[in-house]
Formats: sequence, C-alpha cells, structure tokens
Amino acid sequence: MKSVGIYKPEPVETPGLFTQIDADTPTATGRDILVRVKGVAVNPVDFKVRKGRAEEGKFTVLGWDAAGVVEAVGEDVSLFRPGDEVWYAGDITRPGSNSEFQLVDERIVALKPKSLNFADAAALPLTTITAWEAMFDRLLIDRTATDANADKTILIIGGAGGVGSIAIQLAKSAGLNVIATASRPETIAWVKNLGADGVINHHKPLAEELAAQKIENVDYIFCTSETDQYFDVMTEIIAPQGRIVTITEASEDHDVDLLKSKSASFSYEFMFTRSMFETPDMIEQHKLLSTVAQLVDEGVIKNTANESFGPLTPESLQKAHAFLESGKAIGKITFDGLGA
Repeated sequence: MKSVGIYKPEPVETPGLFTQIDADTPTATGRDILVRVKGVAVNPVDFKVRKGRAEEGKFTVLGWDAAGVVEAVGEDVSLFRPGDEVWYAGDITRPGSNSEFQLVDERIVALKPKSLNFADAAALPLTTITAWEAMFDRLLIDRTATDANADKTILIIGGAGGVGSIAIQLAKSAGLNVIATASRPETIAWVKNLGADGVINHHKPLAEELAAQKIENVDYIFCTSETDQYFDVMTEIIAPQGRIVTITEASEDHDVDLLKSKSASFSYEFMFTRSMFETPDMIEQHKLLSTVAQLVDEGVIKNTANESFGPLTPESLQKAHAFLESGKAIGKITFDGLGA
C-alpha cells in the first residue's frame, strides 16, 4: 500500500518534507477493522506531532481524520462488515490515515453520514469528538435539556476553527446561547452562519467585549485557542459555579486559586484519551459519531469542510500543513485519500 509520511521532525518550510513509500498492507485482527481510506483531513495535532513527537529515523504516518470503506475485519469485530462506509479520528499511538489502508479499533469508528462524500465526511470526526466530549463530558452540559439550557451562555474562544465550527452547532442543538470569538469579516460571517448568537473579537479584551453586549459573565467557556493567553480573563468572566474547558496545553504557571471563590472548575479535553488508555467507555466515541452522523443527515449539523486540496500527495500535504500553521484556515482542510 502507499503511505505518505516523514522520517524526522522538521519545520513546514523544509523542501521535500513528506515522502511517499510503498509498505505492506496490515492485517485486521481482534477488534481492528482494515479501512481503505478515501478521504482525509488535517488538524493542528498533525503539525504538532510532525514538529515535536515524530521519531528521528522512523517513518511516521500522520493523519487523524478519515472516512473510507471497510476492507476486512478482525475475528472479534461485531459492529462492522466489509463494504461498510465509515468515519473516524483514529488513535494517536498508531499509524495515521495518510495511507491507502489503515487499521483502527471498531470502538472508535461509526458509519459515516450518507449525505456526505468521503472527503467532506473526513472533515468532522476529530473535531466532533473533541467538541462533544468537551461540552458534554467535561463541562457536563446536558444536551437533552434544551429548555433549561436556554438560560445558559457558552463562550467559544476560536469559533471559526475546526473545533469551534462544530462546537457552535452542538451547543446550539443543546439549546445554549452561544457567543463565539472571531476577528476577520470572513470568520465573523462563518460563525454567524453556523448559528452563533453573538460574536466578539478575541484580539480585544474579552471582558469589555462581553460587557458591550450586556453580558457580565458566562456559564461555560470552551477555549480552543491559547490557554496561556486567555487563562486570567477566563477566570474573570466565568460565572460563579461555572465550568471552563480547554484543548490547548499551557506552558506557563497559572493561579488556579483564582477560581476558588467562584467554585468554578477547569478541565482539559484530549480526544485521544479513550483510545490511548483503552478506557472501559472507549465505545462512547462510536456512539457519539453515530449520533452526529444522524444529525448531519437530518440537516441539524452542517459540514465544516471549507478548503479542498484535492488528491493527497506529499506536495499537497505540505501545502495544507503550511496553510493550517498560518492561522488563516477557516473550518477544515480536506483531501481525497490515497485509497480513493
């Protein structure tokens, strides 16, 4: 099978950053399914692994968003059969989706939305799992309590990114009042189109931006951007007994005691936790992806693919990484897979 990957951590400007090789097609055993990858997408985790976690001298295949067709199943698989069209985000401890074929545990896979082609479907799994777990598992929002949630407000920092784009929609489907941050005319239009009730500029003081909209504090904060940059202001604007979740690492020391008087909580979301540690509830990712596939087909959730880079090649993948690192991407960047 064909695979595109790297041999060592390097910056995106490096000539010939990615290489395509021929490798043996893996065999599905146990609860693994073998998927012919027909659509992929890129995420910040791709370039973070490329720059810092790839092992020197070892061919590393990135890619943690995919859609494709089940080619074969392991002896313990019960959820899928060959020919099923699926979508998933994979497992960061295993080879990624920038290959013709990929092995993935059935418990983190679901049937893809029927209404989306493979490339568009690949735009959603990682960001969907991240946003779902952040809001419903970490912030403990009850997605079915739409009437009660109508009195609650969530601030999504970084609304036009991949995670923010799906988070806005999931929050609206749960009945919340959604305030998203965006700064450019095109990103403001994007988040409003996805359903944001209000938009504030993250390049300006957030407390002042909220006050201008007659909002003193918010019940929930979902930070998809720089934790270091926003930690102090998040403690200022979170409501008493409110909840904050972030998906980005902090490199500075922060005073969590700022949250004590409000009895507010702070937590992290990392969507690979369940697969990395094979937690007993690992199958929850299969369930949530199945639910969102239905919501997509019903028109409740819009696809967030916004840039197509065509067939996956070493050259197109390098261009996509550069564009994503520039911070100018809106929504998600997708490709046709090597197995398309």
